[in-house]
Amino acid sequence: MVNIGSIILLSGLALITALEPKDTSVLQEFQRLKELKPLGIEFADYFKNVSLDELSLSDSLLPTADDLQCLSDMAQFMLAFTSGQYWALKMIDSWGTIPSGIFTGNVYDLGNFDECINIKKDTIRGKYCFLEVSPSKALGIENSLAGILKMKIAACFPASCSATLMNKFVEQIFQRILNVSLPSTAMSINEDTCQTNESEPWSGLTILTVVILSVMGFVVAVFTLYDCFLVKNQEEISPVVKLFSARANSRALFHVEIKSNPNVIECLHGIRCMSLVWVVFLHQYASLFHSPNINRFSIISWLQKPFTGFFLHGTFSVDSFFFIGGLLVALISLRSMERNKGKLNVPLMYLHRLIRIVPILAMALLVYNQLIGVLGDGPLFKGGYNGKASCEKSWYLTLLFVVNYANDMCLDHTWYLAVDMQLFLISPILLFALYKWGKKAAAGIFVLMVLLSGCLFATMMVNNYSITNLDLSLQKQMYFYTHTHAAPWLIGFLFGYFLYVTKGKKFQLSWVAVWSGWILCLAMLFTSIFALYPIRDAGTPWLMTTLELSFYYTLTRVGWPMAIGWVVFACMQGYGGLANSFLSSPLWQPLSKLSYSVYMWHSFIQEINQRIRRTNTYFSDYQVMLDFWSSLGFTVLFSYLLYLLIEAPIGGLDFLVRPQKNKPVEVVQTMNPEQLPENPIDDDDLIKQKETEETQSNLQTPAD
Repeated sequence: MVNIGSIILLSGLALITALEPKDTSVLQEFQRLKELKPLGIEFADYFKNVSLDELSLSDSLLPTADDLQCLSDMAQFMLAFTSGQYWALKMIDSWGTIPSGIFTGNVYDLGNFDECINIKKDTIRGKYCFLEVSPSKALGIENSLAGILKMKIAACFPASCSATLMNKFVEQIFQRILNVSLPSTAMSINEDTCQTNESEPWSGLTILTVVILSVMGFVVAVFTLYDCFLVKNQEEISPVVKLFSARANSRALFHVEIKSNPNVIECLHGIRCMSLVWVVFLHQYASLFHSPNINRFSIISWLQKPFTGFFLHGTFSVDSFFFIGGLLVALISLRSMERNKGKLNVPLMYLHRLIRIVPILAMALLVYNQLIGVLGDGPLFKGGYNGKASCEKSWYLTLLFVVNYANDMCLDHTWYLAVDMQLFLISPILLFALYKWGKKAAAGIFVLMVLLSGCLFATMMVNNYSITNLDLSLQKQMYFYTHTHAAPWLIGFLFGYFLYVTKGKKFQLSWVAVWSGWILCLAMLFTSIFALYPIRDAGTPWLMTTLELSFYYTLTRVGWPMAIGWVVFACMQGYGGLANSFLSSPLWQPLSKLSYSVYMWHSFIQEINQRIRRTNTYFSDYQVMLDFWSSLGFTVLFSYLLYLLIEAPIGGLDFLVRPQKNKPVEVVQTMNPEQLPENPIDDDDLIKQKETEETQSNLQTPAD
């Protein structure tokens, strides 16, 4: 799907292609810049040959105590460097220089972060910063490749020196080297990029986060030990112990149901897990785009490969989730309403969903914003979570599930939870309508879907939407707003109604009908992913008209969930063949149950992995796959830990608000379908629901 990231990427690369340097004077100026000695050596030579009087702050009438301390430390550094002392040599050695491979997109030289910050000599400590260089401003180059490059070069100097003071020295150094007066914006050190080995003091929220995790860890450990050593019969274990015991929750998580059940849509496990893996894979590419790649411009040729379609259109995985969500809320709720003669406890339905969703979401807000800076360090780690500023503005919008309409989104991937929750909130209206009016209501829902799709199409046409349009507000309207993703959810909702009215019915299809269904299904799937490949291969994405893009964007949003619907239908009716064997494999079940946690925490692991890098990276599909499997593995482990500490215990408290009608049965079989969330990421227990009297018990657990 043409999303915000891919459109900006295409546009930026088109700009890069257009700005290839053809003027020989531009290349001569770059060659002149490249002839400089390593910047650390230039820095040392300058201070070795300058007197203390020349280091005075001529433009400052009242230098501060810190400024005077900096001058004193710089004087000590000059003497140490002249005499060849080891710590002074390390300070120079840790500097970066003009990056090699500027014309392949390398704009980083990270120097040696650890060598710099570990410098310690008397009162002098090393301070690592980025010297940001804009070649176009430094050399007066206009309309060239250098105009879009902003290099970041590692610099190291005494911690007592502020970035403001160092900027004065840098300006003097380059004025002497290049014999030109540079604008202040051409080369500068920003204090926000500077780091020392001194840890920042923990904030109150950081302490709160650690306390919550520690308390939950202690409680889980106590109940787990009690379960392991004092519980003799697992069938008589207390419900409270079962909620907090890591042993009991692990047993429920890894329990695999092998016996086939006609009331369970087993292929949804595989569809959910494959879509989840696709999401993680998509975000892994996005993470590497922000890494210090030495071959950033190779992305231009990468975009012209067929394989790139799996990244640019990876957001179809989200439409798969929406389809599954709509299907489950319709199917299971309607069956529950049938048993209860049309009644649906809506407030309790909402409450159960909040219990399942909010605790892990609230903990994610704390962990992302407070612990990323605690769990790692590196040249790119300054400031902690990259969305921290946005979270300070809109964290409450995330908990209210309206963050998809915010200008600054906190935890970007939670826009999906907001859209899904908003659709869930209106689902009772649709459910009551379907139960009362049946096919007439279904026809009305179909018309609503068509109207929303038409609204999306009209919005794109009216705003002259195109691939090269960089209007971010318009991009948000096309992707994050609820009505733009309502069609897949409503298609799933109608499909769930279809399964409800045809419960137990076996459709006898001819081989022609079956093969036609699969061919049409695969055609819609592959067309959605590869339809834009000829345009990308030609390198002229801007030639796609607004009308063509609008048709593509609108129709694929409908075609994709319809194709997924055929896959589910074929697997349920025995026409799935190898697809059903793969998607319905019991091996998917543990990951399916853990999928909500994996979805919430994968970006956390990816950002840490991306920001702890000490050296430049290399962009390639193989390198992304290596990083992907690493991130996925650690994400699953971290998700399992947080599942035991937060999701399972707190989510399991849901059974306390349920009216107790029958004797509680085994944890893995006790779920009330009418009150479970339809979220395709955290609804693992929904698809395992058995519609027998035994499974109508009112005890719910956090995992099926």
